[in-house]
Order: sequence, then C-alpha cells, then structure tokens
Amino acid sequence: MPRYYTWNASSKNFQRRKQGDAVPGYPDVRSTDALGRMYTVHPKNDECFYLRLLLVNVRGPTSFETLRTVNGVIFPTYRAACEELNLLENDTHWDTTIAAAIISASPSQKIIDILHQIRITSRNHDVEMNEEIHNRALLLIEDMCYLMCGTLLIKLGMPAPNREMSDAFNRELERGCEYDYQELDLVVQTNVPLLNSQQKEVYDTSMKAINDGNGGLYFVDAPGGTGKTFLMSVVLTTVRAISNIEVAVASSGIAAILLEGCRTAHSALKLPLNLQTIEDPTCNITKNSAMAKVLSASKIIIWDECTTAHKRVLEALNRTLKDLRNDSRCFGGAMILLSGDFRQTLPVIPRSTAADEINTSLKSSNLWRYGRNCS
Repeated sequence: MPRYYTWNASSKNFQRRKQGDAVPGYPDVRSTDALGRMYTVHPKNDECFYLRLLLVNVRGPTSFETLRTVNGVIFPTYRAACEELNLLENDTHWDTTIAAAIISASPSQKIIDILHQIRITSRNHDVEMNEEIHNRALLLIEDMCYLMCGTLLIKLGMPAPNREMSDAFNRELERGCEYDYQELDLVVQTNVPLLNSQQKEVYDTSMKAINDGNGGLYFVDAPGGTGKTFLMSVVLTTVRAISNIEVAVASSGIAAILLEGCRTAHSALKLPLNLQTIEDPTCNITKNSAMAKVLSASKIIIWDECTTAHKRVLEALNRTLKDLRNDSRCFGGAMILLSGDFRQTLPVIPRSTAADEINTSLKSSNLWRYGRNCS
C-alpha cells in the first residue's frame, strides 16, 4: 500500500501517489520504495491485536470479512481466524496427550495417577482431591500468568480462582521477590566496583537513605548514555539482595524493559489517563488493595526516564503515598529515586507551545523544591 498510495490525514483515506516511477501497463499509477509502518497493539486489546496479526499475514484482503475467511470458511472472530492459520500458540500437544490417555486409561485411573503424583510431591499419602486443591491449582496457574504477562485467568478464557485479599497481596510480593538471592549477591559484588566516582556517590547516598529510613526525593540528572539505567539496576539489585521490598517503574514500556522487574508507571501505580483535566489527581489504588500494601511496605520507589512524565503524575503519587502510609511528610516518608535527562526528553503535550511543555514538566511542580539533585 505505501508503495502506490499516501495517507491523507484530513480526508482520512489513501490517495494515489503523484510522484515516483510509472508502473508499466497501469496509467496514472506511480510507485516508490517507501516503507510503511503499522502501530503495535498490546495483546490485552484482543480484537485490535488479532486484527493487526491478520493484516500483516494475509495478502491482499479486500474487506474485514475476507480477513476472517480461511480456506473458504468465514470465521466469527479474528482470533478464530488466527488460530486456523496457526498464527497463535496453542495447547494441541497437551490435547493430544490427554486424548491418548482417554483411549488407554479410564477416568478413575487418570485421577489416581494425578493424585499419586501429588502425594509424592507433597510427601503426604493422605492427600485427597477436593475443591480446595482444584482452587489452589488455579491460583498457581494464575500466579504464573500474572508474573509473565500481568494477565488474570479470566482474561484467558479459564475459570477464575477464588482468591482472598491476602493472597492477592502475596502475589504482588511474589512479583517483586522471585529472585535467586545468591545470584543477586554475586551481581552486586560484580557491578558495584564498576561504578564510577559519581555513580558510586549516588549509590552510597541512596543506600544510606534506605538504611536510615528518612525517605526523600532524589533525582539523578545526567545526559543520555552516561549510565543512569545501569546505576538504577545496581541500586535495585542491592535492595533486593537484602530482601527489601521495592517498586520499579518507568515512563515508557521501552524504558521498563531495561530494568528487571520494572513496569510502566501507569500500569503499576494505576495513574489516571486524563491527568491534564484533573486539578488534584490521585492514583487509583484503594487502601485495602494489594498494591497499596506493597507501596506502604516498600523501601524505595525508583522511576526511570521520569522527565517525560507530567508534573501532576508526581503530585498524584505524593497524595497517594501520604494517604496509604498515613504520613504527612513528602511522599509519605517514602524514598523516591528519579532518573532522567531534561536536555533530551520533556512531556509531549498535543498542540502546545514550548512554554506549555515547560509548565507541565516535573521541575514546575511545587514538589521539586523538596528534591535533591544528584548529577
């Protein structure tokens, strides 16, 4: 499509190119070597995700119905069409194994076999199958899915387990505590000596603030490529190695990938999407939620690439932490370690002036005067 057409944003349709090489046999048609790019779609946005998957794999579709047609059969959903085209991973091998077991063993034999395996694993020969074990199995499966992609079983078409609030809190803790502590100690011993003098100063300051428990707002200010993310990683690893709870977030998904166990700020902190229209925003986290307990118990909150965030994001976090921790101090007495580069990235405000971008940056927030600059 981009080879022969251009997109007209005002009329919202494709128009034939007026420049380029003439296409033999097709009057008034011109082509170029232009490349097109399709927006990425998160798998949680089911319909758009499967639609995009079909668009990049099906050649020459003429309608949405054509996209859902495979071998002459029109499928009711985009997902069903993707499955028929083998574009999705499935559990066929498990189905085949179970089908073989159905032929070779009776239901009672299969139950006994599974129960026998559970008894061996748990070293308890009195274990019997019941609803509690079934629910516990669903809990374990959901925890694995949540750790891998942050998705609940009900979103995957499976039965939802009966989960108590304490269990939800444990799940949030497990998300931040599933580490090999011996390996973490080795990483700390290896990476701390690699810090330069300025990085070591910030590292020592951060660890002292954590040990003292005084909290505070700290900002690591350095140009891109000077090792801010590496420093954040070393601080995180050290905190985890001593079994402390931490929260690591970033302003974008790309930045979050660079720190282990990191999530986007909007996902982890439940930040409102319409910050610009709310005078006094807060995070959508209730006091009895699992994330509220994690934030209350965390020793440090690290925010990488914070300079792209709107100032009201920081103010929302401040109000929320004060409420959750029942502490009137700045950020409820929690330690906040920010990193970024105001020289490189600022908040993106549609149809705004340079003055608008400066006014929405973190430095324009009243909270910034309480921070300590580490450069």
